[in-house]
Order: sequence, then structure tokens, then C-alpha cells
Amino acid sequence: MTAIRPRRSALYLPASNSRALEKARTLACDVVILDLEDAVGPDAKVEAREQAVSAVKAGGFGRRELVVRVNGLDTPWGADDLAALAKVRPNAILAPKVSSVDELNAYASRVGETRLWIMVETCKALFALDALGHAALANRTDGWVIGTNDLAKEMRCRPDADRTPLLAPLSLAVAAARAHGLAILDGVFNEIADAEGFERQCRQGVEFGFDGKTLIHPSQLEPANRIFAPEAGEAAWARTIVEAFAAPENASKGVIKVEGRMVERLHLAEAERLIAISEAIAAHEA
Repeated sequence: MTAIRPRRSALYLPASNSRALEKARTLACDVVILDLEDAVGPDAKVEAREQAVSAVKAGGFGRRELVVRVNGLDTPWGADDLAALAKVRPNAILAPKVSSVDELNAYASRVGETRLWIMVETCKALFALDALGHAALANRTDGWVIGTNDLAKEMRCRPDADRTPLLAPLSLAVAAARAHGLAILDGVFNEIADAEGFERQCRQGVEFGFDGKTLIHPSQLEPANRIFAPEAGEAAWARTIVEAFAAPENASKGVIKVEGRMVERLHLAEAERLIAISEAIAAHEA
């Protein structure tokens, strides 16, 4: 089971950009993803790897999770990326386009004791979600990231503002992640200037059940952090539920009435999770 911690905002930054790496230490993101893959051209791959390794060694990212997305093992750079990062151990290594348990095993065998996250961004992966979830624990995998751009490209679909063609894949991915106790992050929103559209898609991500959203620009941090955090009213109601079940007269009850509403023990578990994430966010921002 993945430890409860804020993952509302996960910002991709090209590891080839030294200024971006330095700035990442000051940004209000929960997760920093140093990218060696899509954001880095072929001629800059080696330099980007070296800078990512140096950034991990130097630290200074505070409470932010530091994740590095590597190139695929089917590229000239993937194996060297994994070998270099396994030595310095970021919080996690993010593997792209993992479509099968065999591919998951191949990455896991090269990362040592470092945690592994995988990108869910291929049509084949959609039909292997349960198998990938079952294999997660043995491979130190505790997070999935949806790659909506690559998935839409493979499907040859044309997502609208509501991502209608992707509704089934997104919902299935969240359900599979929850079935296996994994964190899962929503894909990126490409239109940086469309602040209203971004907030709308963040709210959609919350409705799906994602833990947070991957981002491509610092301007997206504030709305992502705000929208993916529990609202004050939600946290207060969660504490009311926990207090009600903690009362001695309710210790053995499966269903109780709280402020005129029927509440079951399944609501208690969700209330405890919501309180935990609220407290983790408060600690993160302190």
C-alpha cells in the first residue's frame, strides 16, 4: 500500500535545463519529475542524464518527491539512464510506455532498491492493468502516471475538452490502481494559456479519483494544489465521522446516524484517509 502523502501536483522539468532544476527546489509542487525522455532532444540526452544525477546527489528538494523519468529500454539511452540513477536513488524512477509485466520486470531488475513508477500510455497497457497491478509489489512499484498524449496518439482518438474518448481508459486505470493500492496521477493539460480549461480538467481528475495531476508549467501549480486538496468542509465532516465512531456506544456498530445522516464503516475508512492526506498537505506546506 502506497504511503499517504500529497501528490496533488507533479511538475515535469527537462533535466537538460540547469536553471529549471535549480528553480524546482523553490516551487510549490508536491512532486518534481526530472525528464530525460520527451522533453530532451537526442543530442542532449547524455548531458541531461548527468545533470539529473547531479541534482539527485545535491538534494535540496525538501519535502518534494524527486522522480526521474528515464528513456525507454528500447532506446540507446535507457539502460545507461537506469544504471546511473540506481546508484544515486531518487525517490522514484519513472519508466515510460510499460505495456506488460515482462517490461515491468525488465525495468525493476535495473533500478536496485529504488522505487519504480510507470507510465500507462499505450493501448496494450490498458489490457494489462490488472496484471501490472498484481506485479507491482514484487517490483517495488507504487505509482502509475497516465500519459494521455501518447495514449490518444496510439488510439488515434481526438479528445475534446472533456476527454470523452478517454473516459473509459482513465476510469479503468484509476480502478486498477485502487484495486492494488497504487498512487495514480492524471495526464498533462497541453494548453498552458487556458487557465479555465486546466481547472476544469483538474476537477474532472478529482471526480475520477486521481491523486493529482502531472503538469508542464509552473503556472499550473496553484490550481492543481488547490483543487486536488480536500476542501475544508470535507475535512471537518471527516473528523465528525471519526469522532462519532470513536464514541464507546458506537464501537461495535456498522451503521450509525451522524447529524441526521446514515454513515457506514466504509465511510469511516474514507474519512480517515481524507484526514491523513489533509494533515500531510498541512505538514508539506508548513
